[in-house]
Amino acid sequence: MHRGAPNEQEASPITEGERAFRVLLALPRNGGDVARLPGRALGVDRSGAAVAVSPDDACCLLVADGRGWRPAEQASAESRAVLDLYLPLRCHAGALAVAHLGQSLDGQIATASGDSFYVTGAANLLHLQRMRALCDAVVVGAGTVAADDPRLTVRVPAGTHPVRVILDPRRRLGADRRVFRDGAARTLLVVDEALAARGERHGEAEVVSIPVRDGRLALDVLLDALHRRGLRSIFVEGGGTTVSRFLEAKLLDRLQVAIAPLVIGGGRPGLHVPGCDRIGDCLRAAHRVFRMGDDVLIDCDLRRPPRGGPGGSEPVRVL
Repeated sequence: MHRGAPNEQEASPITEGERAFRVLLALPRNGGDVARLPGRALGVDRSGAAVAVSPDDACCLLVADGRGWRPAEQASAESRAVLDLYLPLRCHAGALAVAHLGQSLDGQIATASGDSFYVTGAANLLHLQRMRALCDAVVVGAGTVAADDPRLTVRVPAGTHPVRVILDPRRRLGADRRVFRDGAARTLLVVDEALAARGERHGEAEVVSIPVRDGRLALDVLLDALHRRGLRSIFVEGGGTTVSRFLEAKLLDRLQVAIAPLVIGGGRPGLHVPGCDRIGDCLRAAHRVFRMGDDVLIDCDLRRPPRGGPGGSEPVRVL
C-alpha cells in the first residue's frame, strides 16, 4: 500500500502504454459480448480516445476473434506488455479477487517504524492506480488507513474511482480520515456485526456488518456481500495482514508481488501465512514476470497450476 502521490500523467504526452490502457478501459467489464460491440477492433485516436478501427489500421491495439480479445500484431512492445498484464483482469469471466503487495528484496513492506514511503517506485505506483481503475472495489485494512490516510482514488486519465472498502472490525478508525469525509467515491466501512446498528454511517461511509470468526472478519461473507452490491472485481491493496488473510482463506484468484531492489532489514513483513513442513505441500503458483522501472512484478494466477512444474517460466515483459 502507498500513500497518494501527485499524478503527472495528464500533463505528459500520451505514451504507448497509456494508449493501451485507455483501450482496455473502453472494454465492457468481463470483456463484454464481442458480437454486440460496434467494432471488433479498437485503437486510440489523436485525442487519446478509444475508438473502433479496422484490424489493419496502424493505430489498432486490440482485435477480437472467437475466443475474445487479444493484442493486435501491429501493437508496440510497450503496448503489448500493458495489454498482456491487464487484459486477463478486464476480461475475466465472473467474480475476481486480486491482491497486491510492494516489498523489499528481504520481504518487508515497511521499516520497523512503519515508514513505507516509498518501497517501490513510480512505475509500480502507476500500476496501483491502473488496478484501481480496472476494479469495482479496492479493499484495505484499518492499519493501512491509520498509517497512511490514503485517498484510494484513481488519478489516471479515463479511469473511474472504485468503491472504497475499509476493513475495521474493532471500529478503531475515526471519521476524520479522508476516505470517510472527502466524498470522492462511495465508501464502505466493514465492522464486526456486534458493533454495528442498521442504517448507521461513519462520516460519509456506509457501515457494513460482517460476522467475526475466531477474532477475524469472515472474508467469504464479505465477498458475498460485495458481490450482492454489484462489486464483482475486487482489488485487495493492503496491507500485509489483510492480503495474508485473503490468501490464507484461499479467496484470491491472483496475487501480485512487486519486489524493489531494496534491503530494509528488521521491518514489517509482507505475507505471513501458516507454514508447511514439506516444500511439496507449499503453494507454487503459475506466474508471469513484468519489469516495472527498477522493480519486478510477479503476477501469480492462483487458480491455475504452474506451467512445467518447478522451474517453468515465461519471458519477462517490460512495461
